Amino acid sequence: MNQVETIEEFYQRKVSWLPENLRNEIGHFNVFKVVPVGEGNAQTVPYKRRDFFKITLVIGNNKIQYADKVIQVQKQALVFSNPFIPYKWEDLSKIESGYFCIFNQHFFHQFGNMNQYSVFQPGGEHLFELTDEQVAQVRTIFEKMFEEIGSEYIHKYDVLRNMVFELLHFAMKMQASTRFDKQHINASQRISTMFMELLERQFPIEENHPQVNLRTASDFARQLNIHVNHLNRAVKETTDKTTSQIIAERLLQEAKILLKHSQWNVSEIAYALGFAELTHFNNFFKKHVGASPLKFRKA
Repeated sequence: MNQVETIEEFYQRKVSWLPENLRNEIGHFNVFKVVPVGEGNAQTVPYKRRDFFKITLVIGNNKIQYADKVIQVQKQALVFSNPFIPYKWEDLSKIESGYFCIFNQHFFHQFGNMNQYSVFQPGGEHLFELTDEQVAQVRTIFEKMFEEIGSEYIHKYDVLRNMVFELLHFAMKMQASTRFDKQHINASQRISTMFMELLERQFPIEENHPQVNLRTASDFARQLNIHVNHLNRAVKETTDKTTSQIIAERLLQEAKILLKHSQWNVSEIAYALGFAELTHFNNFFKKHVGASPLKFRKA
């Protein structure tokens, strides 16, 4: 694999021989070993939107940038990436070894929605530092993936799906219990979850998905066919934040991503995020960040 070739380009090349109907039927899945980069050949993985969900076991000290956050890997970690949050590794030369599997949502058609799991959600925990014992457990799962994908077993993709779920639950068991784990699932939580799903479906902003359509609490309430006051109460009860605050935070996150990692000018970004006037976007951004969009981009 060429170090500057993106994962999705490499994978599309690997499955290009499959008939289109078969690729659509089984979805996309593959598993790889991480090949260390030689001295002097370190490169930053391109920071862009991926087409695939990805689970990585990485051995070696490194930093990974998720959207506008930087997370440090001290020694070894299990990392989860989704197609909606761009990311990049800071220095590939520090990665000693590891494994990763990639798959798209269609691979889990009728088996579950990957976006419902906290490790793939924007506000969730994406990186889990591992002990040596935990690394051995995770390595065993990846080795079984290699064995299974190379087998002739007719139901091997069902087995591989189970292994992906095994990695998901292995990580989520490491998370501290949250209020959501302890709460009885009630109407407020269901409404709040549906609101968050509608919000996230509007992203990422890119050429084939160029503009946000739902911008206000009223917009979302109308889409969910409930009164806006009902929506606001449910969101406040389950998140301790207002509906407008959550919408603003998500718009701000996307604005930062587009300013840092797209070629669009500020006016195009403002339009894509649903701001009728450039001045409205400038004022919104400066209020939350303390700098204008142009200054943020140059910094």
